[in-house]
Amino acid sequence: MHVLSNNPSTFQQHLMKILPESRAEEFVRIGKVKTILTSDYFVKAGEVPYKVAFISSGLFRYVYVNDRGDEFTKGIISEHHFLSSYSAMIQQKPSFFSIEALEDSEILEVNWSSIQQLMEKDVFWVRFLLSFVEMGFMIKEKRERDLLLLDAETRYENFLGEFPGMDQRVKQVIVASYLGIKPETLSRIRKKISS
Repeated sequence: MHVLSNNPSTFQQHLMKILPESRAEEFVRIGKVKTILTSDYFVKAGEVPYKVAFISSGLFRYVYVNDRGDEFTKGIISEHHFLSSYSAMIQQKPSFFSIEALEDSEILEVNWSSIQQLMEKDVFWVRFLLSFVEMGFMIKEKRERDLLLLDAETRYENFLGEFPGMDQRVKQVIVASYLGIKPETLSRIRKKISS
């Protein structure tokens, strides 16, 4: 469990790892600090999202749910990363997936319109958004490649390497969903690796 600070300066310190100090301060000024509790949502499927968030502490997942209630975890997002249902937001259409808190989390929520205003005033923010979108595209491309080309055991081993300690923070049913396998398959893989 993370200690929630509810302090904007904490966000500025974390943002300064990816932004110059003055830019981090500028970003914090247009946001609101919020706490989202475990199992609550930043965005729900079917909603039109108008916001982006930076995670100071906590953990989220992007999750699709089909008509039968089966869950498919599209992504796991940890602290010091951004959250958004980007394509739904820019198209002003309902999101196909939900963004669910897996832990009590503290975020800096920023309205998309405020980010657009920053971009209109300063090309720095256009470049920053571009780098954010490019990173998202690279992650998506790698994930698709892994799901198509790698076996389940290799995907799990890669997951452990990419997300150290995450298997202790996330329920195994969610890890299995992220890997595109059944929970019982993951259980067998874990036993094999640990023996």
